[in-house]
Amino acid sequence: MLAKRITEPFKHDRLDLSSIETKSKKRADNWQGTLSRIWSYLMERKGRLSLVILMIVLSSAFALLGPFVVGMSIDTFIVNGDVDMLLVALVGLGIIYVLHSVSVFLQHFWMVSISQKTVYTIRTQLFDHLHKLPIPFFDKRQHGDLMSRLTNDIENISNTLNSSVIQIFQSVLTLVGVIVVMLYLSPLLTLVTLTIIPLMVIGMKWITKRTGKLFKAQQEHLGDVNGYLQETMSGQRIIKAFSQEDRVIRTFEEKNQRLRLTGFWAQTISGFIPKLMNMLNNASFAVIAGVGGVLALNGQVTIGVIVIFAEYARQFTRPLNDLANQFNVLLSAIAGAERVFAIMDEEDEFSDKHGLDRLDHVKGEVAFTNVTFGYEDETTIADVSFRAKPGQTLAFVGPTGAGKTTIISLLSRFYDPTSGVITVDGKDITSVRKEGLRRHMAFVLQDSFLFEGTIRENIRYGKLSATDEEVEEAAKLANAHSFISHFAKGYDTLIDSDGGGISQGQKQLLSIARALLADPDILILDEATSSIDTITEVKIQQALRRLMKDRTSIVIAHRLNTIREADQILVLDKGSIIERGNHDELLEADGFYADLYESQKKKLLAT
Repeated sequence: MLAKRITEPFKHDRLDLSSIETKSKKRADNWQGTLSRIWSYLMERKGRLSLVILMIVLSSAFALLGPFVVGMSIDTFIVNGDVDMLLVALVGLGIIYVLHSVSVFLQHFWMVSISQKTVYTIRTQLFDHLHKLPIPFFDKRQHGDLMSRLTNDIENISNTLNSSVIQIFQSVLTLVGVIVVMLYLSPLLTLVTLTIIPLMVIGMKWITKRTGKLFKAQQEHLGDVNGYLQETMSGQRIIKAFSQEDRVIRTFEEKNQRLRLTGFWAQTISGFIPKLMNMLNNASFAVIAGVGGVLALNGQVTIGVIVIFAEYARQFTRPLNDLANQFNVLLSAIAGAERVFAIMDEEDEFSDKHGLDRLDHVKGEVAFTNVTFGYEDETTIADVSFRAKPGQTLAFVGPTGAGKTTIISLLSRFYDPTSGVITVDGKDITSVRKEGLRRHMAFVLQDSFLFEGTIRENIRYGKLSATDEEVEEAAKLANAHSFISHFAKGYDTLIDSDGGGISQGQKQLLSIARALLADPDILILDEATSSIDTITEVKIQQALRRLMKDRTSIVIAHRLNTIREADQILVLDKGSIIERGNHDELLEADGFYADLYESQKKKLLAT
């Protein structure tokens, strides 16, 4: 009946450990390798780390010396009534504890400095590496989970380095020191004291076997929750537009419940450790008092030795307790570090630098020859071939999913083709460095992304070395100067990443200004005038004509009237080119393009 009352509140808090164990087996975790990598970061600061280790040795020595002085004072000074020497011993004891406190402070101060610099390095390297990873990597992962690795997992490493490294070293030294001194004083009493170790090992093995998997699962569920939070925060308009609030809340509750359960059981089971240690500590103290009393009556040990053993027994179990607790913290940190290093071990898209050519000068000739590409098992474009001469404008039209955006992604090497060859100025783009290729390109996309900062900084993103005069000239050419001037702070007006305070058309004009400033050899326009009002479209068209002048332009068009002057129009459907020619030629052919053009013309007249 009592057991039922205790377990009743937790009847819904059951967690399937077998699923966690199965998942753990699927992924072979190299804990030794992970610890070795963390240690390699610490070794970058050998000098200060050596000082920390020295302070740990001194603090451990002072901690052991204190009880020894107390015990010896009892046997030597108190028993013999030597008050003067007792006072000297008390002063010495005070000095020992002061030095112990100073060494503890210094080791903590220096270790915090080491850990923060180490975590700074890891976080910086991870952030740098994330920006070198190819687009397919981000397509397959939740952004919130990546953010969780960059924040929560690295913070776990930081907390562990701040406390666990010192604690582990100190506990090991204390254990060794205690055993050595105890053996020196009384081997028999030492043997009695050590009888608790097998019980500790059995208890620890049972606990850590379960907590390791739970802490790993907790980190994964935390990343899942963060990913879902990021997704739902970004999609608030869609969620509300389709009245999906209840479904989103239910899904979050499920994910949050999994996180709660893993966290509950991880902390609950690991919480058994200090309880177990306290119980064994009390048992050890009772055994020492009983056996030591018998030995003292027989003259085998002194009262002072029993006092030393009683204090050392506490110091003996405390390091074991600390090691057990830090082991759980270490498990959590290792789980986080594994997730961090897993990202850092991903091959970046610039790893092919060696042996590749530079692309210093580009005329702008672009050619696709029998190019095929597919995402996983689905073919997106098949056997596509075309050529754009330097300075020409090449436009792609077609229904959604025809493969238009895929062609741009392949040209910019966000993806590589499954088969076929893509060349720029006759050079296979897979033989040149990606960053060198993209340096000659500029993009104006349908959803123009702006960074949090000033308007000037967003335009200057196209060319970081540009002067204020060059930024403003680019804005004038893009027809953006007039609306910028209406702001009180002009070019120094702050905007956020969502472009709050400016319209979609104004965002597009800023994107065009950014591209003008970059002065690219190849210009890529992806639906740059869709969802724009007619008046703003006229301004954008004027800006685009200036931008496209004398440079190769690859255009994806939704409104066909925007590409009437294109040198060549390619009509895509189901991943293949079904028509090609200029505007007039395609109208005369009276095919897919002509039908699409007439359809848009009727819609325009109807409005």
